[in-house]
Amino acid sequence: MSNIINRDTIGDMARRAATKYGDKTAIIFRDVKLSFYDLERESRRFANLMTRYGVRKGDRVAVYAYNSHYYPISMIGLAKIGAIQVPINYMLNADEIAYVINHSGSRLFIIEDGLYPMISKEMNKFPSVEKWGFIPLADAQVPSGFFNLIEDMKAMNYDEPQVDVGAEDIVQIPYTSGTESKPKGAMLSHRALMSQYHSCIFDGQYETDDVSLHALPLFHCAQLHCFLMPYLYVGATNVIMHKADPLEMIKLIEKYQITHMFAPPTVWIGILNHPEFAGYNHRSLKKAAYGASIMPVEIIKQLAVTFRNLKLWNYYGQTEMGPVATILKPEDQLLKPGSAGKPVLNVETRLMDDDGKFVPVGTVGEIVHRSGHVMTGYLNDPEKTSEAFEFGWFHSGDLGRFDADGYLYVVDRKKDMIKTGGENVASREVEEVLYQYPGIEELAVIGLPDPKWIEIVAAVIVPKKGATLDEKAVIAYCRERLAGFKCPKKVFITDKLPKNPSGKILKRELKDLYNA
Repeated sequence: MSNIINRDTIGDMARRAATKYGDKTAIIFRDVKLSFYDLERESRRFANLMTRYGVRKGDRVAVYAYNSHYYPISMIGLAKIGAIQVPINYMLNADEIAYVINHSGSRLFIIEDGLYPMISKEMNKFPSVEKWGFIPLADAQVPSGFFNLIEDMKAMNYDEPQVDVGAEDIVQIPYTSGTESKPKGAMLSHRALMSQYHSCIFDGQYETDDVSLHALPLFHCAQLHCFLMPYLYVGATNVIMHKADPLEMIKLIEKYQITHMFAPPTVWIGILNHPEFAGYNHRSLKKAAYGASIMPVEIIKQLAVTFRNLKLWNYYGQTEMGPVATILKPEDQLLKPGSAGKPVLNVETRLMDDDGKFVPVGTVGEIVHRSGHVMTGYLNDPEKTSEAFEFGWFHSGDLGRFDADGYLYVVDRKKDMIKTGGENVASREVEEVLYQYPGIEELAVIGLPDPKWIEIVAAVIVPKKGATLDEKAVIAYCRERLAGFKCPKKVFITDKLPKNPSGKILKRELKDLYNA
C-alpha cells in the first residue's frame, strides 16, 4: 500500500494546519505576515522551485541563512518532495562549512545575502554543489551563477507536489555542534521529528492562543524543532527574529504581546541585566523555556521575582534526539533545582554503566534513551552509529543520576569529567556554587592539565559590569562550601566566553586557550 494513504509527515502537518487554522497569522518576520494558508502556499512554491532545479527525493539541499520566514518554508517545502534540508551553522568558517556541505553531499546550496561574503571567495571548496541559490533579504545584488530564490518562487504555482514520502524518510541532517569532536550528520526522519513535536506540545503545554518569540538560530534543532515547528503544528502565532538581541527581544515582547519564548541561560542573564529592561512592559510573557545548560538557581529565583506568574521549563537533550529527551516542568524548578526533569511523552531514559548494565538510583551512569525521536543514524559513519546504539539504546555521552523521585540530574559530559588527583569532579557542581558569588555574570569550570594532579579544576569567569573580582577571594569562597579537591586551583577573569549559536559554552575552546 502506498505511503501516501497512511503517512504522517512534516509536509502533511503543514497542509493540515492550513486547513484547520486558515487565515490566522502563522509567522511574523519584520514587516512580513504569513497566515497558515500563506505558509502552505509558499512552501508548495518552494517545493516546486526545487523540483524545477532538479532536486529529487533523497537529495540534500543546504541552507545557510539567518532566521526568517524562509527557514520554515524551506523545511516544509523540501519535506513535501522527500528532499533533505541540511542547515548550516552561520558561525562556522569557510573550511568548516565546506566540511558539512561536502560530507552531506549537498547538491544545491542556498545562501542569504548577509552571509555571502563568508564563502564568496571560497566557492571552489564545494565540489558537491551543482546549483546555487540566493536569498536577497536586503535587496542585495544576486551574484553571477546564482538564482534569485525570492523572485523565482513568485513564478511557481501552488500545486501540491505528488511525491510518495514516507515516515521513515530522512527530512533533515543537522550537524552536531562539535564541542568535543568533528561534527557528525544526524539523520532525522519525518517519524522522529513528528514524535518529538508530540512530546514538546504535550510536556511544554503549547496552546493555539500562544504567541511565541523565536530569537535563537533556526539552523539549530532546539529553536526549530522544539519550538517553531511544533508551535506551527498547534496553530500558534510565531514571531521570528533575524538574530538574537536582548534589547530587541525585550521590545518585541511588548510589541506583539509575546506569551512564550526560549533562550539559553546566558541569554536570559543578558535580558535580566540589560539596562533598558525595566522600561518595557513584559507582563504578557507567561511561559519561558531554557536549555543548552542548567539554569543557575540564583537566576531562576531572579526570573520568578522579575516576571510575575511566569512558568519555566528546562529542556534537556541533543541533536540526535531531535533534540528533546527530558523536561523539568514549572512546578519543579525550585523543588528540584539543577534537575533536567523527567523523560517526555515519547522517551524512555535510563542510566547505564560501561558494560551495558543499568545502575541503581542515586548512582552515576551514562544517560541512554529509547524513543521515536531518535535519529536514524550518523550520515556515512556506521562505526559511530553502532557505537551510539550499543546495547540497543542511544548513548548520549552525558553522565547523570536519578533521585528517588525519578528526576534526572545531568552530572557532566562523560568525556569531560574532571579527574583531579584520582577524584572525579562534576564541573556543574562547582559552577552552581560560584554562581552564588557576588559580581559574577557567567562562568565555566574546566579541567586543565597539571604535572602534580594530572588535571586541576579551573574557573573562567565573566564579571558583572562594574564588578571587580579577586581570584584568591573566589577560591577561598569555594573552599568554605566545597571539598578541597573540588575547588578551583586557578581562576581566570575574562570579558566573554566562547559559545556556539545555541548558547552552549564551548569548553573545548576554553581548554585550548588556557592550556597554552
